[in-house]
Amino acid sequence: MVRIKGYAASAFAIIAWGLTFASTRSLLSGFSALEIMILRFIMAWAVLRLMEVLRRPDQTADEASRKSSGHRFGKLRDELLFAGMGITGIVAYQFLENCALYYTNATNVAILTSFAPIATAILARVFTNDRSLSLPLVIGSLIAVLGASLVALDGAANLQMRPLGDFMALLAMFSWGIYSVLIDKVNARGYDQITVMRKAFFWSLVIIAPIAIWGTSDAAYYALDGSFRVTLDGKVNAERFAITLNWMNILFLGVFASAACFVLWNYACKYLGVVYATICLYLIPIIGVIFAAMFLGESPTAMSVIGGLIITIGVVIATAKHKRINKNAPNAYK
Repeated sequence: MVRIKGYAASAFAIIAWGLTFASTRSLLSGFSALEIMILRFIMAWAVLRLMEVLRRPDQTADEASRKSSGHRFGKLRDELLFAGMGITGIVAYQFLENCALYYTNATNVAILTSFAPIATAILARVFTNDRSLSLPLVIGSLIAVLGASLVALDGAANLQMRPLGDFMALLAMFSWGIYSVLIDKVNARGYDQITVMRKAFFWSLVIIAPIAIWGTSDAAYYALDGSFRVTLDGKVNAERFAITLNWMNILFLGVFASAACFVLWNYACKYLGVVYATICLYLIPIIGVIFAAMFLGESPTAMSVIGGLIITIGVVIATAKHKRINKNAPNAYK
């Protein structure tokens, strides 16, 4: 039953993250990439803090005991883990991915970041007790990468190497892998998932604050085609915040795609294992194609359909061993 809940949490996060591209594209017409990140992080932190306060009476005895008996060094180590999650999985991943999209094309970014599950499996093998790395997992992941590449290319067939942007995409991939390892370590500490992500988003705001201040300068106005611009003009802000669609997109990105999805993703990682949960991210391109067909009126191309089928086959192969193991031992991946 716990494993089913883990898959359900993973599915919700994947579906929501698959819809973020449309919301972000809509907001980019009035906001910079940095402004969207700031609004998204602030809203996520606020929602998680409110949830934490409302459910404090229901705090588990184990968590209360652990907090009351924790030593200063242990608390400092935990805060460093939370800060590391904020740096790698929240700030660095999104920042590097956005910058990569500026210096290279979206196809390159989609293909290079699709290697994240393999990178996560390797890092988890080295730095945690996770022993999920196996030949079926690697083969299935490579097949899924092929499918993701077909969906990303979608008939364009214009793949070109652009070193700076491609390198940023690779760094984004490894940032997510490191974030996944940190999730595993934090989950082992027994923290409540809402508390974990509230702290992670807090540290992400601390980290991004100096960039936001710089974003108000003239130099930032032109950096990366305005991606770092932070507008304090009252008239401009009144106009763009008066648009209902903008608020709907901000609420979706902050409440669902950030606060809810990151909490649910950590839950999925706890009960499925970070490696097998990450493999499910291959399904995001399929969600994107389905969403485009249902709500944007875009007909799926033959290549995107074939790519989606190949992704599905790859995910099945990569997770087959996991299913066999968990039939008798739900936590056997560790």
